[in-house]
Amino acid sequence: MDIGLYFGSFNPVHMGHLIIANHIANYTALHQVWFIISPQNPLKASASLLNEYHRKYLVDIAIDGENKLKTSTIEFFLPKPSYTIDTIAYLKEKYPDHTFTVIMGSDSYSNIHNWKNSEALIKNNRIMVYPRPGFEIKLPKDGNVSMVDAPLLEISSTHIREMIKNRKSIKFLMPDTFKEEIERNHYNRDIK
Repeated sequence: MDIGLYFGSFNPVHMGHLIIANHIANYTALHQVWFIISPQNPLKASASLLNEYHRKYLVDIAIDGENKLKTSTIEFFLPKPSYTIDTIAYLKEKYPDHTFTVIMGSDSYSNIHNWKNSEALIKNNRIMVYPRPGFEIKLPKDGNVSMVDAPLLEISSTHIREMIKNRKSIKFLMPDTFKEEIERNHYNRDIK
């Protein structure tokens, strides 16, 4: 099975993440897209993160009933902080019958040189890049990195966290059930 690995903090997951994952799952040769929820991104402050299990729960609610979209807690059990290259090596060992493609926005790809073993990551793995506003990129000439035609969306978790903190409506940025879940579980107190 050909699996797309969509890495992220998903703090919180929002409609932009869901639209991109669904588009890639349905309009590429991938069989499934797995949301790889990172408990601690080495390039982000962990103090601003909701608990990883709360973030997974919100992703689970968002993708409920979608057979081509799955969540993964694989990084919850690996050394922290999480490094994409280490996670992929573990997944390749655990699932030798699967092939994996890393999915990332052009904003992340433009910063990939800061990632652990970025040259090996690019050389030894397929990477599918979707466009993000303001991040035009030049792809290497080899065949491992490709640009996917996907909706151009300008939604960020940072902006949503700010809106929640300031008690602004997130109705059109997140699934309807999220507002109730955020309030019921008091995530709004934990979102910084």
